[in-house]
Amino acid sequence: MALRIHKAELPARLKEDMIKQLGAVPENVEVTWHSPQVARDNLEFGARVGAWDAADESLKSFAHMAVAAQVGCGWCLDVGYFQARNAELDLTKASQVPRWRESEVFTPLERDVMEYAEAMTATPPTVTDALHASLLERLGPAAMVELTAFVAFINLATRTNVASGVSSQGFSSACEIPLATRPESSGAASAS
Repeated sequence: MALRIHKAELPARLKEDMIKQLGAVPENVEVTWHSPQVARDNLEFGARVGAWDAADESLKSFAHMAVAAQVGCGWCLDVGYFQARNAELDLTKASQVPRWRESEVFTPLERDVMEYAEAMTATPPTVTDALHASLLERLGPAAMVELTAFVAFINLATRTNVASGVSSQGFSSACEIPLATRPESSGAASAS
């Protein structure tokens, strides 16, 4: 996939901060910078979303990567796995998110969270009362609200990246365990 909008020049300070944080400047930020207000607001909201702490970080990481795999956002899958590594989450599990239905490493709760994330991502959404009630009972209201808003934000990010032609930048190559690929029968777009 090629970028559909050329990269804008970022302010030097922002560029330096991105390189310190990620080791490279994210292409999605460079593309979005054509509208600095949109880019700044998106970065600020993303930082706020990242600071939420009612839901377990592993569950949110798995939800993030499940959405990215379903939408076909290779950049989000790549950076999500890289962030899981940096947060010292279980990479054996995180590496298997793209094929979570076939993998045997996940708990029933983790599976339900990924199912919920995919159901929210479907168009139209396919969240069932039973799945929502089951997660609400196990997570509690605050974590359930957070998980739902988190998945909605990830949908914004993944869909924006795919529409703009942003693809993987290779962040996950720093991870010791290779990231699994989504099975072809899933119907998802390519995660290149």
